[in-house]
Amino acid sequence: MEQFIKAKSRFLQSGDRRLSLEHPLLVGVLNVTPDSFSDGGKFADPQSALLHARQMIEMGADWIDVGGESSGPGSKAVSLDVELQRTLPIIRALRRESDIWISVDTYKAETARQAIAAGADTINDVTALRGDPEMIKTVAESRVPLVLMYSKDSNARTTKTRTTYLDVVKTIETFFQSRLSWLQSEGISLQNVILDPGMGYFVSGLSRYSFEILRRLPELVRWGFPIMVSSSRKSFLAKVSPGQFLTPQQREVPTIVATSIAIWQGVSLLRLHDVQHGRLVLDTLRKLQE
Repeated sequence: MEQFIKAKSRFLQSGDRRLSLEHPLLVGVLNVTPDSFSDGGKFADPQSALLHARQMIEMGADWIDVGGESSGPGSKAVSLDVELQRTLPIIRALRRESDIWISVDTYKAETARQAIAAGADTINDVTALRGDPEMIKTVAESRVPLVLMYSKDSNARTTKTRTTYLDVVKTIETFFQSRLSWLQSEGISLQNVILDPGMGYFVSGLSRYSFEILRRLPELVRWGFPIMVSSSRKSFLAKVSPGQFLTPQQREVPTIVATSIAIWQGVSLLRLHDVQHGRLVLDTLRKLQE
């Protein structure tokens, strides 16, 4: 692990576009799918998706993450054509009218390639390039920033398995070390790599591990890579109060708490569904640090 510890990146580079990391950034989630766990397909229609993206930008999003295939438990795989039909129109529309940073949430190399051609700046791969052997070629050719996410499952269909760990953070560190070493061996620069520790079912059906990751985020931050935290509305926040099970929409207060902890511990990127509350969190914490 020690060989990867470096000075923290101050910006991301995508072609001739540059995104500063001097301050934590807010990534708004845009799921253009009918089976999203968080919004139940509210934005599957292209016009609804574009309107929501505009609203997130107005509320203070720095970045829009566009996903055309759900990856939560019980989700169904979709064809390349379907994923392209869902994601490309919104990416093209956003790029025509805004200079907002855009990522495409996909594990498919061809989706990533066409999304970048349409105006996307970053690839966000929940499989950390394990889902499609051609993705490494797309990353090498495009030279755009790449989000590597830890997941207990090697494919995009995560499960509710109650995976146990002797040390969850060390496991995540070992996973990232392996992925980063492989990227280097393939000639990929690590200057544009972002790390996401996963959380929720991506880590385990046991919530204690996600809370442990939150407590120990400084151990990942010290690597120097930008860290993206994607705790928004996830399963581990559903049972924070005894005798209650919170729906995804009811998890906003726990999400805000988790978000605040993550920022205070030095993460660079917050991936959230509720941009309005996320912006208030970031602005309030910035005031505390002035």
